[in-house]
Amino acid sequence: MTPERKTRIQQVAARRQPDLSVFMERVHKPHNVAAVLRTCDAVGVMRAHAVPGSDGIPKLNHTSQGAQRWVELVRHRDTPSGLELLREQGFTIYAAHFSDQAVDFRQPDYTQPTVIVLGTEKFGVSDEALALIDQQIIIPMAGMAQSLNVSVATALVLYEAQRQRQAAGMYEPKSLDESPWKELAEGWIQRDLDRYKKNG
Repeated sequence: MTPERKTRIQQVAARRQPDLSVFMERVHKPHNVAAVLRTCDAVGVMRAHAVPGSDGIPKLNHTSQGAQRWVELVRHRDTPSGLELLREQGFTIYAAHFSDQAVDFRQPDYTQPTVIVLGTEKFGVSDEALALIDQQIIIPMAGMAQSLNVSVATALVLYEAQRQRQAAGMYEPKSLDESPWKELAEGWIQRDLDRYKKNG
């Protein structure tokens, strides 16, 4: 491993946001899962969450650009248990969902511990998920279509969260002597070293 590679890994790890996440509820198209994880990596999300569909988590394609190596994906057996766990951890839960109760996605305070629930491509967020969230959010639409692709919607919301957090100084590098950034950087470096050894 070159010193430059090690430094790059440490710099990225030090800016990861452990209290900003997404919860994919049976998102089943490989390119959507891959694109969501790629956006998560781009805005510094440390881990994402998912409830697998009937066929499980799809095998990721080139769309992810390897993002799955840098964003931990936590699997949950069902929506209620997954969301309840996140609530116990102090997260405020938002769902991207078209309804009269939804507020503009730029309105919430994303500097607080935040998770965004994303529903299936065809049916959206489930009723059982909506019963457990704190607020519905909506991306204003001026065209005939009423919604965006799930990965595009995710990108808009996460970049709004990033904007707010950057303004609040939350992307200033954390000390790599502190958890969870210490363990994250060490794990990434060791994984890279193991991969280099394996490939000779």
